[in-house]
Amino acid sequence: MRIVGILVLISALQVIQSRDSLVKLVNNGYEDIILAINPKIPENKKIIENIKKMVTDASSYMLQATENRVYIRSAKILIPNTWSSNSSYGRPKTESYDKADVIIADPFIYGDYPYTLQYGGCGERGKYIHLTPNFILNDKVLRIYGPRGRVLVHEWAHLRWGVFDEYNDDIPFYLSKQGNPEATRCPLSLDGVYKVDVCVGPKCEKVDCDVDSVTGLFEEDCAFYPKVDRSVTESVMFGQALDPVHAFCKESSHNKEAPNQQNRLCNQKSTWDVIMNSPDMKTSAPLANTEIPNPTFSLLQYKDRVVTLVLDVSGSMGGYDRISRLYQASEVYIMQVVESGSYVGIVTFSSDAAIQSELVKIVDTFQRENLKKLLPKAATGGTNICAGVRKGFEVNKKLDGSTYGTEIVLLTDGEDSGISSCFEEVRTSGAIIHTIALGNSADKALEQLSNITDGLQLYASDNVDANGLIDSFSGITSSSGDSLQQSIQIESAATTINANKCLTGKVTIDNTVGNDTFFLVTWTSLIPNIELKDPKGKQYQNAQFVSDTVSKSARLTIPGTAETGDWEYNLCNTHSVDQVLGLTVNSRAANPDVPPIIAETYMNADTGTFPSPMIIYATVTQGLAPVLGAKVTAFIEPQNGKVVTLPLLDNGAGADIIKNDGIYSRFFTDYNGNGRYNLKVRVESQEKDSKATLPKSRALYLPGYVENGTLITNPPKPTITVPDLNLGNFSRTASGGAFVVANVPEGPLPDVFKPSKITDLTAVIESQQVILFWTATGDNGDKGNASSYDLRMSLSSEELLVNFENGTAINISSLTPSPAGSREIFGFSPKGITIKNGTILHFALVAIDKMNLRSEPSNVARAALFIPAPKPSPQPTIKPGNSANSVLGTGYTLILTLAMMLVAFHL
Repeated sequence: MRIVGILVLISALQVIQSRDSLVKLVNNGYEDIILAINPKIPENKKIIENIKKMVTDASSYMLQATENRVYIRSAKILIPNTWSSNSSYGRPKTESYDKADVIIADPFIYGDYPYTLQYGGCGERGKYIHLTPNFILNDKVLRIYGPRGRVLVHEWAHLRWGVFDEYNDDIPFYLSKQGNPEATRCPLSLDGVYKVDVCVGPKCEKVDCDVDSVTGLFEEDCAFYPKVDRSVTESVMFGQALDPVHAFCKESSHNKEAPNQQNRLCNQKSTWDVIMNSPDMKTSAPLANTEIPNPTFSLLQYKDRVVTLVLDVSGSMGGYDRISRLYQASEVYIMQVVESGSYVGIVTFSSDAAIQSELVKIVDTFQRENLKKLLPKAATGGTNICAGVRKGFEVNKKLDGSTYGTEIVLLTDGEDSGISSCFEEVRTSGAIIHTIALGNSADKALEQLSNITDGLQLYASDNVDANGLIDSFSGITSSSGDSLQQSIQIESAATTINANKCLTGKVTIDNTVGNDTFFLVTWTSLIPNIELKDPKGKQYQNAQFVSDTVSKSARLTIPGTAETGDWEYNLCNTHSVDQVLGLTVNSRAANPDVPPIIAETYMNADTGTFPSPMIIYATVTQGLAPVLGAKVTAFIEPQNGKVVTLPLLDNGAGADIIKNDGIYSRFFTDYNGNGRYNLKVRVESQEKDSKATLPKSRALYLPGYVENGTLITNPPKPTITVPDLNLGNFSRTASGGAFVVANVPEGPLPDVFKPSKITDLTAVIESQQVILFWTATGDNGDKGNASSYDLRMSLSSEELLVNFENGTAINISSLTPSPAGSREIFGFSPKGITIKNGTILHFALVAIDKMNLRSEPSNVARAALFIPAPKPSPQPTIKPGNSANSVLGTGYTLILTLAMMLVAFHL
């Protein structure tokens, strides 16, 4: 499992490293930044050279922007194996595409917007930076986004320090406390002009923007053109493209009024304040000597995938039908999951270890069938985990004499007091170990092997209803970045079926998958009666399935590309007793030009301690485009207890920080005992409402700027439409691996989880009323119902931020909190305040549960009142031609009509 937000501090070396990234900060220098090139990108050596220049430029710019605190000492460029080999290229160890800090890949939806995938809150690290090959190669984009090194530092601030943009494409303008329309930016001292295109036929001119008569803001399509002012050096999170800019907004210059993500998610803290509070900066004093060396680069190229299954066959594997389930799940991995072209070996271990198969290259079904025959079917002896690991290394090493970059899938159900004896060998091996803990007695130190090597850590209970072991193996796919070769799990279900009853349902094969599709039916006692019907009515029954009495499974492989649509199934238990029946469906991409829909899930950490809540995340993407409107459900299986079902949401509330970004999340508080927990998600479209869209938090598309009184324009922002990207019906399941929970008390849990913070509070003024909107939080985090709200009002946002209780209390007792995730609306007429033109009010909200536990105060919502001037006699509203000739011209002012309007501080 790729883990987010766990930091390891080694103070003696001043080293900071996160679990999901291999980057280290050593004595002010970042080392081992990984930049990975997607295998679909055609070979072009200039990409490598431009990446080197970008990183080199970023290093010096980063040092300047952080006031001599940090820079880049070394970076690694991962080159796909689809490119020509070169003797100068090294071999990756644990470095891989899915651990990259920066990925270079074509976008699925047109556009060269650099962006960073962020799913955590303020100050929390992101997942990766995405840059397109056109951004790397085409110098024309530099006018729009600025030099590549500067852009990289802007995105690095998102990725590493958890700050957010100071512009807002959705709310480009707001009404200031002086009653003037302003561009959403930081600092406010960054002056500029406001222009709009006026076209007559094919000829267009840029003229001064008018003020909208209803909103008091600039008209639609108005753009802000900042002035290049040498005295203004801020801010990197707004205008890194502007030559004088080389600093972050500080407290003294921070624009707290601007309706941007930085203010909403960081309680109006400046980007510099957040950065200085990061672990990186807390241990990095400014350098006295700023003569830093250029970064060094390692060029690493992927090799063929090498993976050895290291499987426990000790005596304990004979219990709970574990050896049969091991055979069943390993068969799925060999027959379907592992990619063609991979080298696969098999090792078994008990008191000692033995090689069952040396490395075999998977070319076709013949090799898969031969490997399947060598899977273990019997269990006996003790448990010697290190013997198995060492034998796995021995097998992997035989391909080219090295274990670097090779993989081991290690499964065990037992304890081994000597497991730590091979930790150092594992650490120096350069191999990746994925661990699968089977049952409740697997060694507690098992996960250290995956932690040391940045492998996946997985867990499967003895509850066969959960289908956990098959799901674990299905989640161990290649980390090369080639999604077209990846086996995608469409369905994974298992349940107890009574005698003479049936398991019925349907599986949707969407148009992004269909190749190499198989249906796997599993049972625990007796093969069921199988009926499967494709979308065109063709039927498949037991005779068409290949059955295996050892694995207790029956497989149907669909030749060619499977029919798109709903496949209906009917699995009937003809046995005289109840038994568990299961269905697993996997497939691969159908079209090399259409990326498949992919679901991934992970926790915010791989360990949790009661009473701290954890967060579950799931991303749904097509290519790198977020998929919206999906129904995402998490299934969390504790080591002791029943599966917890938890819907994940993309509503911008609770654990979810940004609405409609394709990241679905939820707080997890339903702890049931200590030990390992297994995570899995199911994703399905909702009545064909799911669609792919552009990523959020894209880099600012600078329309132009003013230098020495001259307006310099960039090409207009390309119009991108996405309505045609409706994805129709689809389903996916994905394993999120295992996480470990400690300190959970026995018996009923005390109610210690407070309601989650409300982060989307907004406000409007209509007539003499204030109307507030927000998404309801819960009793425990973002689950259940809060009991009441505490609403405060102030003329100063700072007052609410510094001391919420000092705000004026508003009687909100008439509103009974709705269930978490519901939309709340509350209106009232302020007492003791005269609402007049230019009035600005600020609001914050606290949710309170039945135990009187209080959430953190919400974001501060800002409401401003604009009353237009009276409308005189109608006059033509033709813009004078001379306003297009002067950058600083006033333009023509629209005649305003009498109305009222509030600008909501809302994202």
